Amino acid sequence: MEPLTAGPVTVAAVQAAPVLLDRDATIRKVVALTEQAAAQGARLVVFPEAFVPGYPDWVWRTRPWDGHATALYDLLFDHAVVVGSPATDVLAGTARRLGIWLSVGVSERDEAGSTLYNTLLHFAPDGTLAARHRKLMPTGGERLVWGTGDGSTLTVTDTGFGRLGGLICWENYMPLARAALYAQGVDIYLAPTWDNSDVWVPTLRHIAKEGRTYVIGVTSCIRATDLPAGLPGRAELYGDAEDWLSRGNTAIIGPGGDVLAGPLTGEEGIVYAEIDARTARASRQQFDPVGHYSRNDVLRLAVDATPRTAVSFHLGHAAEPAPPAGPPPPAEPASPPRELAPPRGESLPHASRAR
Repeated sequence: MEPLTAGPVTVAAVQAAPVLLDRDATIRKVVALTEQAAAQGARLVVFPEAFVPGYPDWVWRTRPWDGHATALYDLLFDHAVVVGSPATDVLAGTARRLGIWLSVGVSERDEAGSTLYNTLLHFAPDGTLAARHRKLMPTGGERLVWGTGDGSTLTVTDTGFGRLGGLICWENYMPLARAALYAQGVDIYLAPTWDNSDVWVPTLRHIAKEGRTYVIGVTSCIRATDLPAGLPGRAELYGDAEDWLSRGNTAIIGPGGDVLAGPLTGEEGIVYAEIDARTARASRQQFDPVGHYSRNDVLRLAVDATPRTAVSFHLGHAAEPAPPAGPPPPAEPASPPRELAPPRGESLPHASRAR
């Protein structure tokens, strides 16, 4: 764990509506909102789950592989984010230009791949992609559009003002995944989500107090009237302004479980709070779930951090030269049979050894 190089900093959680299934338009919105947050002094700006190009809400409104679902998936595939493409270049350039950390939820696709992933990208102030996390297990209908991540992206990264990491939506209900982040000293725990339920903010508060970490929960805020008119199935699947895809549920929680800002619901906006990783680290004197308050002689967690690819390629070696022709080598002489000790009280017969 690197020493902190900054004191208290301002963080921002952006609750907004994406331009659903329009990657470039949504990224332009990310840039504008990030500039707004940075102008207010934010050193870290966080966007919701799958914000680019928008959460696939239709998985809860359609049947698998019906006409609308397939047409919507085709658009999602076309507008997914490829790391190293012009889309991530814009995000990286925004972080670099503003000198901030920028964390954005995306639907991600490998350049040559046909599977999408629910991914959280972390861009550093120098414009590098410092880390990415792929959701380990999509929830319910999400499995019709997203594949599963692996342990290689279950990581945290140093920011200078605290160790940054996170889990996505209901991944936060996986206690072992949380423990993996706690074990890496996470100070600023991101929890982007689509969950609008009454129990979500209490979940964030529990995580904060359990891990003695700041928790930033950020949610999209979008209703049917925000959807593009030409969206496949727009009239059949969605209603009017009272049809909420997500009302929002954005909040920032302190390491004692106290609500520092939010929750914001029913409107777009940016939630700000001041955090100090020293406060989080000091609070672990009372409770450290992976340190002095653990019992590793009784309970232990093993994390496989190996990247799991379906296909791996290895450079081949030149074939071994064939042995020269000739008579086969002589056989090894047979070893004489071992003498066995007689049962107790008996003796071996004389002249029993083979010659």
